Amino acid sequence: MADAIRKGMLVTISLVMADMTGRTLEETPPEGMVYLHGEGDIFPRLEKALEGHFAGEGFTIHLEPEEAFGEYDADAIRCIPVENFAHPERLEVGELVDEVPGEAPDGRSWRVTDMADGMAVLEANHPLAGVGLQFAVKVLDVHEPSEAELESMEDDGSASLVPPFLRLAPTATDRPWLSSLSRLASCAKAPAVCRKANGAPLNKNEWAVPQVLLQVGIRPSSKMHG
Repeated sequence: MADAIRKGMLVTISLVMADMTGRTLEETPPEGMVYLHGEGDIFPRLEKALEGHFAGEGFTIHLEPEEAFGEYDADAIRCIPVENFAHPERLEVGELVDEVPGEAPDGRSWRVTDMADGMAVLEANHPLAGVGLQFAVKVLDVHEPSEAELESMEDDGSASLVPPFLRLAPTATDRPWLSSLSRLASCAKAPAVCRKANGAPLNKNEWAVPQVLLQVGIRPSSKMHG
């Protein structure tokens, strides 16, 4: 008898992630991705929708921003003098820092999205924050994991082989094109705003990474990652 997806099952799925216009943003390789169901490795609503499905079945699902990478937070941007960092000579675009110099850590990771005129622009928003997403999902395999499979996952330091774009907090290191998009949105505006506002956060109209993402029509695929 075929196994249905339930907690503790090892599941292989293929999927395509698109924006609400249908433009593909990411997709798994033909062999799909493997994850351990019920461990919270993928978006909760997507994981819940997969519950009870069998191999060979497929569906589409729409996730609101708050169900994916979160709402856009206009206050999650800072302009900081590079000299305020512990190792300013090592700071570079795309780097992740755990705290903003001069502020208490709040658990968020901040991405350096631009550097110019001695200032660094930090943002805690994910580049897809504020963007609704849709997924076309196909279940390829469902089975109970063997002890060897579980041990292999533990040896890899992960409970799954989930690609970065399905995790709740992908990083610029995982996906270099994300920092490129952030730089595209910030390069023309951030330095001027930093000087003018003397470190004040940018407002949403001055920081439009999601809009840029939709406008450029980029299709990051396995070729881009190679």
